[in-house]
Amino acid sequence: MKLCYSTWSMPKLPVDEIVPALARIGYDSLELTVIPGWSTELDSMDAAERRRIRALIDEHHLELPAIAGHRPLLAADPEVHAENWRRLKGAVDLAVEWAGPADPPALDTTAGGKTEEWDDIKVRLVEETGKLCDYAAARGVVVGLEPHVHEALETPDRVLWLIDQVKRPNLKVTFDISHFNVIGLPIEETVPKLAPHSAFTHVKDERGIVPDFQFLIPGEGVFDYVKYLRYMQAAGYAGHIGVEISLMVQRRPDYDAIAAAEQSYRVLDAAFREAGVPRG
Repeated sequence: MKLCYSTWSMPKLPVDEIVPALARIGYDSLELTVIPGWSTELDSMDAAERRRIRALIDEHHLELPAIAGHRPLLAADPEVHAENWRRLKGAVDLAVEWAGPADPPALDTTAGGKTEEWDDIKVRLVEETGKLCDYAAARGVVVGLEPHVHEALETPDRVLWLIDQVKRPNLKVTFDISHFNVIGLPIEETVPKLAPHSAFTHVKDERGIVPDFQFLIPGEGVFDYVKYLRYMQAAGYAGHIGVEISLMVQRRPDYDAIAAAEQSYRVLDAAFREAGVPRG
């Protein structure tokens, strides 16, 4: 496995600061976020800038396993839905442009909707997910759909049902275990179910159970990273473990994006060592 950092965690920093900083800290890879409000927003990069960013990543010997193009598939407003689709297709095309020596980075995105709407929207979710996977498959891109607390795609069983219904080999999961931790599902249940279907992962830290919970910076909460890494290894996962700092944390008045990346690295690097899980 490799240790990754998501630029979801540092929206305002320019990419020319982010990439050298993550390489200096010791990360193996990064996930670039390309949604509105982030410094690498999709529409802000022309072809030359996209090539420059890819070269910058290579120069610092980092991998790019995923790009975060989060646009919900289930927007009710037709205009919003059309704009989400434009951005999702653009993110797929960007993944092709940013392909490394092996494959393009996976597209990390979300379903949207609310958990209580599941029975009403699940058929539409199958249709929309299938369309996105078809567009991505034609370009050799994997879709990593990310389950979220409070959203329609909230539980592992719903994820597995969706995969079975969509029946597209390029449909995978961006497995952010924190969203299952805060609804009270243990590592022993979620990892065996979802790790085999995962293209990418996120980890945070957290404390509490819905509705009274907090997402935190690694090292601030109760998540057992050592146990998690051992279970991921046992499940056969050999990809990237991506640290993501939530918006809940980023709203702190004293939030320091680089300090959060440094602290996260220390915690996760130590967990890899204690777990006996090799990196690389």
